[in-house]
Amino acid sequence: MSETISDIGVFKSRLQATWAAGNFGEIAKSYEDGAAEFVDRLKVTPGLRVLDVACGTGNLTLPCARAGACVTGVDIVPNLLEQGRDRAKTEGLLIKLDEGDVENLPYPDHTFDLVVTMFGAMFAPHPEKTAAELVRVCRPGGRIAMANWVSSGFIGQVFKTTTSRVPPPPGVPSPLLWGDEATVRERLQKGTSALEFARCIISFKFPFAPAEVVEFWRQFYGPTQRAFAALDADGQAAFRKDLEGLWTAHNKGNRGSTLVESEYLVVVALRT
Repeated sequence: MSETISDIGVFKSRLQATWAAGNFGEIAKSYEDGAAEFVDRLKVTPGLRVLDVACGTGNLTLPCARAGACVTGVDIVPNLLEQGRDRAKTEGLLIKLDEGDVENLPYPDHTFDLVVTMFGAMFAPHPEKTAAELVRVCRPGGRIAMANWVSSGFIGQVFKTTTSRVPPPPGVPSPLLWGDEATVRERLQKGTSALEFARCIISFKFPFAPAEVVEFWRQFYGPTQRAFAALDADGQAAFRKDLEGLWTAHNKGNRGSTLVESEYLVVVALRT
């Protein structure tokens, strides 16, 4: 299905521009603790060669480096990498951050002991290429670990609400398919074994009410910003109402704060 994208070069340029819009670093801060918990479960050890794919501003990269691993991060968006470099410099961490495409990673075969990605590689348009590259750069006996949003979770519902207002280009498979165990087994079956799955929860915490959270995401989250820009005034009002309804219905915060939990799928595969 994904091979029907009419002009992949144009699509990837738009994808890069979408994630460069706003300031994803502000969004990433809202789930830093959950990212650190994901890394903790992987038992990263000193000297481990780790690749963080679609690393963004370093939510996985930094905790892996703090654990003593030799970490490389790769992302398609230069301004996110710059933020990651600044964060690493502030902490005195030695991290290599490269611009690159998950579907054509700039590393030799079998380079890394652990390949990780959190809410990142799932957005590449060709999942079969993404899976092949994650496997290729991981050494035999190494691990591939993914955190992917699930369709039934809160963020999955946000995605579906967004695409109902602004449909994706023809031929682009839903990123949420990476949250389906059967689909992931099929995609990673070549070159891996002993796939393990777990459902986990990540929390988004904001010191303001849901309506302000929607505005925060509109300002800083590139995909939401671009979706609003694609709509006329009436469409924007309806979209905002949809999002405010979702955040309000799932909010567990009080006194004007917002606390929303979203389920995601953890995938850990052993490289054969």
